[in-house]
Amino acid sequence: MSNPADARPRLRRQVLLLLVVASTGAAAFVLGTILAADGFSLLELGILFLFSALFAWITTAFWLSLLGFAVRRLGLAGRQNDRPAAAPARRGSTALVMPIYNEDPDRVVAGLRAILNSLCAQRPEGHFDAYLLSDTTDPDTWLAEELAWSRLNREFADRVSVFYRHRPRNLARKSGNIADFCESWGYRYDYMVVLDADSIMTGACLVELTARMDANPRVGLIQVPPLPVLRESLFARSQQFAGSVYGPPFAAGLAYWLEGDSNYWGHNAIIRVAPFTDHCGLPELPGREPFGGEILSHDFVEAALLRRAGWEVWLADDLDGSFEEPPPTLIDHAKRDRRWCQGNLQHLGVVAARGLRPLSRLHFVMGVMSYLSSLLWLLLLALSGLEAWRQERTEHSYFIDGDLFPNWPVSYAFEATTLLAITLGILYLPKVFGYLTLLGDRRRLAAHGGALKAALGVVLESLMSILLSPILMLFQSGFIVSILAGRSVRWAPQQRDDDETSWREAVAAHSGHTAFALLAGGVSYALVPDFFWWLTPVLAGPLLSIPLSRFTSRADVGRKLRDWGLFLTPCESEPPAVLQRLAEELAEKSAEDPQAKAPEGLSLFEQAIGDPFMNALHRTLLEREPRAKSERLRLDGLIARWQEGGPGCLSRDEKRDLLSDPTSMATLHALAWQGREDQPPGDGTAPHGAVTA
Repeated sequence: MSNPADARPRLRRQVLLLLVVASTGAAAFVLGTILAADGFSLLELGILFLFSALFAWITTAFWLSLLGFAVRRLGLAGRQNDRPAAAPARRGSTALVMPIYNEDPDRVVAGLRAILNSLCAQRPEGHFDAYLLSDTTDPDTWLAEELAWSRLNREFADRVSVFYRHRPRNLARKSGNIADFCESWGYRYDYMVVLDADSIMTGACLVELTARMDANPRVGLIQVPPLPVLRESLFARSQQFAGSVYGPPFAAGLAYWLEGDSNYWGHNAIIRVAPFTDHCGLPELPGREPFGGEILSHDFVEAALLRRAGWEVWLADDLDGSFEEPPPTLIDHAKRDRRWCQGNLQHLGVVAARGLRPLSRLHFVMGVMSYLSSLLWLLLLALSGLEAWRQERTEHSYFIDGDLFPNWPVSYAFEATTLLAITLGILYLPKVFGYLTLLGDRRRLAAHGGALKAALGVVLESLMSILLSPILMLFQSGFIVSILAGRSVRWAPQQRDDDETSWREAVAAHSGHTAFALLAGGVSYALVPDFFWWLTPVLAGPLLSIPLSRFTSRADVGRKLRDWGLFLTPCESEPPAVLQRLAEELAEKSAEDPQAKAPEGLSLFEQAIGDPFMNALHRTLLEREPRAKSERLRLDGLIARWQEGGPGCLSRDEKRDLLSDPTSMATLHALAWQGREDQPPGDGTAPHGAVTA
């Protein structure tokens, strides 16, 4: 006998599939009618195929947003909102895990401190610990992490235990970092909340997540959509506004449609540790990078493996209190997209894996399409231009095969205009649904500046989207071509400060886009002038990409619009306490004199050698590993070089090797202080790295 709870989402999915297929079929029929006026050519078949694939892609987002709008306005709820009447007898234990890689330690610890303060204010019944899981390779950043953790750990003593672990070898990037935690300490916890270095979550959100996991023992993962916050550049504030206005109905539609087959976005999610450890070990893909090797976008794969093992994956679209920081500039956004693009294209090697659920495979396909669609749009424009040129050169034949009656040309202007209007409507109506959802919530509407200013924000964001989307299309198309050429991506931390794009950076990143716009515009105007005017909205953004990239990166412009009440979000007008506390601490940090942290201009590596506390702290946190004789001789040679030439004669990798060995650090410390004892009386010079009182 079938379970009614399983029948409901199945019916919703069938309805959505029917709507997407019917919409795409109708649009393809209209375009086919227009193109088939004189019979189909291969060029026209290519246009029809590309248009159908892209129309199916955009109409899926349209129907999901419409569904989410209805869900929000009618108050419908999926199973992710279900809570039993009686509280579970046992509260699970939870680890907050934050993998970090060469991030600013002050920013990382400030964010974690804000989260822990918010959590402690909730007085949770369950047990919570926090872990900083470092894969940092820069020696001074590594040592700064240890000092920041030491202060944080003392601050939260007797409230929350905060642990720090540094991996000597960065195997499998972030997914390997999480896997190492699960294998080493996962047995202590029922759940883990995975955070990125810029993640912020309120204590109320964390407590509610653990309560839902306690109450639903078949749920393996709950993802909370993170809202972008805290950035001030024009580009970032437009992204924050879009996420705040358009995101809720889309997420509601996605959650209502998927229910237990939702996806994992890599952070701001709670995971049941035992099944994750048992079932989510990631294989290496066959072949060489970029398609082979380690899986970069591990989150989709881990969610699929949980579903294959029978665990449910939920999207908690109804929960507030989940935040992240967006890239501050268009170029930083593109750099992040390059990593995600390669990771998503790798999923082509996973989509046919044995035992995966159909919706898990669909998640992989949609992830690929989120980048492949850019290349398909570019190809569609190119084929449309060729077809316009062909039509321009073709004369109409009024008499065919000796017919007595003329073959009059038929106008399809009405059909073409209608199809264009429908396509544009499907692209932009989700923004309208977001605004209408906002109108139904007076408090949220006021927090966005009121009806008029929110509407102006939607218009301004849409205009920016018209200009920036073609630039992103060219970026992403280039990424795909680069990946197909075998070029892999470098693992690097994300830019998290509001640093403006310089003219040099803008020219380096966008000169190709400008050249493309000039070339495409010039060719189309010379060969098919009528098509050129249709193409101008697409070419305007790339043509102006250099000044646009520079202008949208400016924080002063973003702040000015905020003063005018434009692109306003609730996190700016009514910021929650966790964001207020973080913003205040970051403002204090930015006002501090950086030289005050480095006595006598010493690097942290030098301080870790000479300062007794730093040296002891660092050695305490190191893993004790036996060293081969050849490795010990190499490290001793580095110590001898340090004695002769000081830290400046060592490379970054050599410093990291010494920092990784507790014996070497003890030897360096002893030699530093022995050198001080050997100095003549009255010479107050401290040893290498010693911090004098």
